[in-house]
Amino acid sequence: MAAKTPLTYRDAGVDIDAGDALVDDIKKIVKSTHRPEVLGGVGGFGALVSIPKKYKNPVLVSGTDGVGTKLKLGIETGRVQGLGQDLVGMCVNDVLVNGAEPLFFLDYYATGKLDNRVAAQVIKGIAQGCKLAGCALVGGETAEMPGLYAGGDFDLAGFTVAVVEKKKIIDGSKIKPGDVLIGLPSSGPHSNGYSLVRKILAVSKAKLDQPLGKGTLVDALMAPTSIYVKPVLKLLAAGIDVRGMAHITGGGIVGNLPRCFPKKTAAVVDTQSWTRPEVFDWLQAQGKVEQDEMWRVFNCGVGFVMVVPRLQADKALAQLRRDRLKPFLMGEIVRGNQDVRFA
Repeated sequence: MAAKTPLTYRDAGVDIDAGDALVDDIKKIVKSTHRPEVLGGVGGFGALVSIPKKYKNPVLVSGTDGVGTKLKLGIETGRVQGLGQDLVGMCVNDVLVNGAEPLFFLDYYATGKLDNRVAAQVIKGIAQGCKLAGCALVGGETAEMPGLYAGGDFDLAGFTVAVVEKKKIIDGSKIKPGDVLIGLPSSGPHSNGYSLVRKILAVSKAKLDQPLGKGTLVDALMAPTSIYVKPVLKLLAAGIDVRGMAHITGGGIVGNLPRCFPKKTAAVVDTQSWTRPEVFDWLQAQGKVEQDEMWRVFNCGVGFVMVVPRLQADKALAQLRRDRLKPFLMGEIVRGNQDVRFA
């Protein structure tokens, strides 16, 4: 039987006018992130970005990621703006390990019913992340898909393209026994392990507004992902021989650090070299999580690791401290089979 009255897209749950209004609302936010290499504005079918002239033999490095089930916690608590920075951080920190400078970023925002207020908050967070990384937000996609997402749920994906001089690509091949590990602290769990986090919250029946550290539990859990791009690129520009880098994401230290190792090398990590944020102690205690599982799921306070020659360690640490980071000497490279040993 045919419809009794003419149907519109809005009748099916998709509001084109709302989508257009969102684009208009975010144009200034997006433009505030642009670099000189951006050749067009928001609204085209594709974003045009030229490669900076300082690169003689440029190699493009791409990365993509999401925020995982931290989204669910953000939606439930109304803390969605930080999710945008999470999205950028998960992508740009990944391409950074090759020594690459992020050029631009695009996002994909999908929901059942578009709420312009929520979407604008997320995009503001994305823009903030792009500014911290020095890359341009050049566009994205907002998809309204009724029936696929329930209630106020939405999903996020991010995509970045970076550039590195070919002869300066960092691939870990120069790493050798005797080199040392420099760790950079995380702001918390970043965007990994939140299915376990949410399980612990459900089992413990904890109140998110309970005090923890200098704030509350929800403050600690929703802290945006740290973005390491600018200080690390500055370290490389200072001539430090960074031989390998690892972004500590899903899989923790044990799953990510060996990804930059050449064969027949391993790492000995001094677990006393940094102070683990209280949120990890809380999660471990409330969930009775074994330490081996903690190492496999969470970053445990270490967001990024660099491998440098021992003789350059002090200079590297001093440079990072000048950039208001709190780096720490967290271990060394030894002979082994691309594994991590905790001491």
